[in-house]
Amino acid sequence: MLNRFQLFFNPYKILHIFSSPQNHHFSSFTRSLHSSNSTNQQNHQNPSSKALIGSPARVQKLIASQSDPLLCKEIFDLASVQPNFRHSYSAFHTVILKLGRSRHFSLMNDLILRLKHECYSVTPGLFSDVIQMYGEAKLPDKALKTFFTMLEFDCKPLAKHLNRLLEVLVEHQRRGSRGGSYLYAAFDLFRTSQDRFGISPNTKSYNILMRAFCFNGELSIAYSLFNQMFKRDVVPNVESYKILMQALCRKSQVSGAMDLLEDMLNKGYVPDALSYNTLLNSLCRKKKLREAYKLLCRMKVKGCNPDIVHYNTVILGFCKEGRTSDACKVIKDMPSNGCLPNLVSYRTLVNGLCDQGMLDEAKKYAEEMMSKGFTHFSVCHALVKGFCNVGRVEEASELLEAMVRLGEAPHTETWVVILPRICDEIDSDVSLQHMLDRILKVEINRDSRIVDLGGGLEEYLVKKMQSKV
Repeated sequence: MLNRFQLFFNPYKILHIFSSPQNHHFSSFTRSLHSSNSTNQQNHQNPSSKALIGSPARVQKLIASQSDPLLCKEIFDLASVQPNFRHSYSAFHTVILKLGRSRHFSLMNDLILRLKHECYSVTPGLFSDVIQMYGEAKLPDKALKTFFTMLEFDCKPLAKHLNRLLEVLVEHQRRGSRGGSYLYAAFDLFRTSQDRFGISPNTKSYNILMRAFCFNGELSIAYSLFNQMFKRDVVPNVESYKILMQALCRKSQVSGAMDLLEDMLNKGYVPDALSYNTLLNSLCRKKKLREAYKLLCRMKVKGCNPDIVHYNTVILGFCKEGRTSDACKVIKDMPSNGCLPNLVSYRTLVNGLCDQGMLDEAKKYAEEMMSKGFTHFSVCHALVKGFCNVGRVEEASELLEAMVRLGEAPHTETWVVILPRICDEIDSDVSLQHMLDRILKVEINRDSRIVDLGGGLEEYLVKKMQSKV
């Protein structure tokens, strides 16, 4: 296997290996090197002669085509030792990115210093990339140092570089590293950025810190930052409001969240779907179902069409509180609002109706569900159990047969509920044994529920026959 370091110490010999038609980038590159090698002595005698190595753009293209970061660095170094050759800034940037993404930070930093020593004009985007790579490597201190290094290159940081660093610092804090130290380091940087670097924090800067303080349980600081935005002529966006609304809902302060919603609407903002769903969930948990339904109805008027998630949230809220008639009303309203019920909608409603003993209504929605191609054993189980509990075994059996015809294998618990009721109607032990034999002849490889069924039925029938002895 080729030793990478041989490429640096004996380049002309090793690059012969890459001069194949399959490596056309290397092939053209090595032809230039051989040409340069053949005139090497002339170059020493005449320093003004140009090395025939190809243009910097050609070398940069070769480097960019390689997936091995160390090989890229070796090609870069090999080109560097040729007389009168100066890499393009793009070549530096490409190698720095490849080394940083592969965690070769020492080699990466050497190239960054070389940019400074060789008087290249460095773009802020390079430092933004380096900060992000340190963040991905969970090295927030290195990311912070890189931000300050920008000044040594006469490179003025911008708000986007500040935001990138803030994201790195608060994300590291959220992982639980060193408590909240990185969060407050980010906060200090944010507060002094105008005086130290001439950076005016923008809406994204505020949102980053507001979200971080909310997750840290410091809602008062987040609110202070939100109010500060208006004083400093920074315009909040939908995300700014959503961050605070979600934090308030997590603390069960749904009234405060609703006040923020009204403030948004009065100022002409259109809340997004997630903001509404956060509020609907919180209202339902607080059993404020009337307010939740009113909010659901207002959504379309205020420019955000409710989707299936919003409807299912309210349906679940009504069913949990036993208000299944209201849940039925919601599900009936859905088609006229351009949203059709799905499996979750029907499953929630059927289970809720069964819990309330409204079996006929539940059966109607179960049949509607199956007619639309939605089948699930959990819906079948709730209804079968309900029918069996009130002695309507025939209807339970019909429903079970319908599910099987649709290719849905009932759950073991469903069989456990219905089979004892059916078996109680059989008088002869011969008939019981005949049923057991038929069950055990079923192809059992298709579904493990059939295996469980056979075992459970056998145990039940044995006990039943023993009780008759």
